[in-house]
Amino acid sequence: MQTEIKVNTLKKLAGKGQSPWYDNIDRRFIKNGHLKELFDNGILGVTSNPTIFEKAVAGSDEYDREIKELAGQGKNSRQIYDILTVKDVSLAADLLKDTYKSSNHLDGYVSIEVLPEFAHNPEETIKSGREIAAKIARPNIMIKVPGTKEAPEAIRALVREGINVNVTLLFSLEQYEICATAYIEGLKDRLKEGRDIKNIFSVASIFVSRVDTKIDKILEDIGNEELKGKIAVSNAKVIYQSFKKLFGGEEFQGLKTKGANVQRPLWASTSTKNPVYSDVKYVEELIGAQTINTIPPHTIDAFLDHGKTELTVENQLDEAKSYLARLKALGIDIDDICRQTQDAGVKAFQASFDKLILSIEKKMNRLDT
Repeated sequence: MQTEIKVNTLKKLAGKGQSPWYDNIDRRFIKNGHLKELFDNGILGVTSNPTIFEKAVAGSDEYDREIKELAGQGKNSRQIYDILTVKDVSLAADLLKDTYKSSNHLDGYVSIEVLPEFAHNPEETIKSGREIAAKIARPNIMIKVPGTKEAPEAIRALVREGINVNVTLLFSLEQYEICATAYIEGLKDRLKEGRDIKNIFSVASIFVSRVDTKIDKILEDIGNEELKGKIAVSNAKVIYQSFKKLFGGEEFQGLKTKGANVQRPLWASTSTKNPVYSDVKYVEELIGAQTINTIPPHTIDAFLDHGKTELTVENQLDEAKSYLARLKALGIDIDDICRQTQDAGVKAFQASFDKLILSIEKKMNRLDT
């Protein structure tokens, strides 16, 4: 990212109306200036999840001294996790405060997830979301809420309370529309209470590459090569059309006159899992206005090196719909696959969280000797 051409690539992406966010957080990158360099070169936000934190804490000795100190104060592993993650997110949010201000609060956010064990428990999600927001106490954070079937209650309540929400682990059109509607209902609830809505921002994180990973395997098993690598992007393009309809329609326009902000689609899981495909496939093929792409480190490097920044999310829309129709004709139910993939995602984040807690406990024991 050291040449002028590479720097301009991310900035050109933003110029098309798509905000590039960074799908990673690590204390080392905060301290050595790498994160600030990314922000200077065009990255406009940061997302995190239990897997990212697990890699940061378990994969380095950066946190060891603090773990030892906190353990010495009688903190348990979960309390230490909470303190470490709140600190990292707070530091990153402070680095992004100028972006937050200059973008009129559109960008400059850091997202942090409620505990994955609460994914199917709206009451605990609401409680956790409140607590995290209060501890970090910065306007430019988003609370990540997994978009499970139980999520709408939590999304609606947190938005009503004025908390920015990143609805995560969305895969299907159905999941997206239900959660987007919950955001809108939360805004209405807040307005009914006579409270301001102009500073509430939200994103809907649609996971992309995992859909191809799952469906490509099914297609391979039945001997269909034509549709491989085409379904995830097609699915996202259809979701984008739903976004335009939901937030461009008469109902939401009425809310906009009272200060409401659209809930932007955020393309997540945009690293290419299949080496046969372009390493920037899930960035280049989903560029569109009022969207975000949260990009992992190696995909950022690839995009800076050879990515193209043409608007694409509305290209070949009829073709995208035909791919989905052909998939259905094969007897493959994308909604069912997306439900399975979401369930697997929740379990994967729980496994990462459990692994992180175990790693902290091991460090506590080792550092205590």
